Amino acid sequence: MARAALLLPVALLLCLALAGSAGAERKMVGVYELKNKKGDFSIKVTNWGATLMSVIVPDSEGNLADVVLGYDTIAEYVNGSSYFGALVGRVANRVAKGRFVLDGKAYHLYSNDGKNALHGRLSFSGSSPSRMDHDVIASLMISPSGFSKVIWTVKEYVPDCDSPYITFYYHSFDGEQGFPGDLDVYVTYRLSSPYELSLHMNATALDKATPVNLVNHAYWNLAGHGSGDVLGHLIQVFASEYTPVDSSMIPTGQIAGVAGTPYDLRRLTPLGSRINLVSGGGAAGYDVNYAVHGEGFTQVAFLRDTASGRAMELWANQPGVQLYTSNWLKDEKGKDGKVYQKHAALCLETQAFPDAVNHPNFPSEIVRPGGVYSHDMLLKFSS
Repeated sequence: MARAALLLPVALLLCLALAGSAGAERKMVGVYELKNKKGDFSIKVTNWGATLMSVIVPDSEGNLADVVLGYDTIAEYVNGSSYFGALVGRVANRVAKGRFVLDGKAYHLYSNDGKNALHGRLSFSGSSPSRMDHDVIASLMISPSGFSKVIWTVKEYVPDCDSPYITFYYHSFDGEQGFPGDLDVYVTYRLSSPYELSLHMNATALDKATPVNLVNHAYWNLAGHGSGDVLGHLIQVFASEYTPVDSSMIPTGQIAGVAGTPYDLRRLTPLGSRINLVSGGGAAGYDVNYAVHGEGFTQVAFLRDTASGRAMELWANQPGVQLYTSNWLKDEKGKDGKVYQKHAALCLETQAFPDAVNHPNFPSEIVRPGGVYSHDMLLKFSS
């Protein structure tokens, strides 16, 4: 395994204990870069939350910009609550009342979104980044923090090849976040030519049946992070159905057609033309799961920024995709001194249906002992 190309300043090197490990294996948090041979396409990731920190791609004039929202320091990711670029699990999105029944046994999760569980972790309000210390970090690590708030092991890091990649590993223990069974989890970020970023997520259930729904929670702004809102972006979602939700953002169980509703994005549509016609949890904007057309690996969505000419195709093998238009961002200090506001980006989170574990009519997210969960994403950038 190659060493990290980029390491944090000494003051920010976090040597932390793995949650739940009796041996208290200590690890260093690092920042790792993957770059194409031409040098005009690169990403940075960290093993804190297996997080995607930056994606730099050219526009139609060859100008480079970072097109994902994020922070400058790992300390800010530790304290952050917006899941910028994080790998979310064991079960992303919402679980109603933090409860489900599997094989006749009831399981209770940690409710962090009203009475519901969201993204598998507790909300955390700790010290400011400038006052981060080991006691704060330790308190995070022993809490049911979720996959986005733990240190992942770097299993492979191969930056110097035609298709550079990095693989992170995390062992989720039986009872973590309230979920049953031990789970081995891997995620690989890989660059391919000309401008393709792929993510492969897989998880093996070792001893008990368990729900699994892993999500990459990147916030996209193809004009560049901090450039303003994304209301001028054109979007297309390849889905003719969606899953309506109640007032607490829990699916009703219905799978409804998008035809005749503001959720119909089957044709290329300016995002700003519909943004005030929909709401998620009381805030104007999209926060909804779409039922993706077709089965297997298929195109999920298309996004274009007309000003820069940058475009992004999203392909995946999951039954759903959550479109979230950063409705709750407000005065969030991000990279390079930028301050992110409402609608500063959008998320396209390929996933199982939210609360699938409580809706037998939804595609199952249960992985049986010895079974493997596999989630593939491909992002194709162009200009």
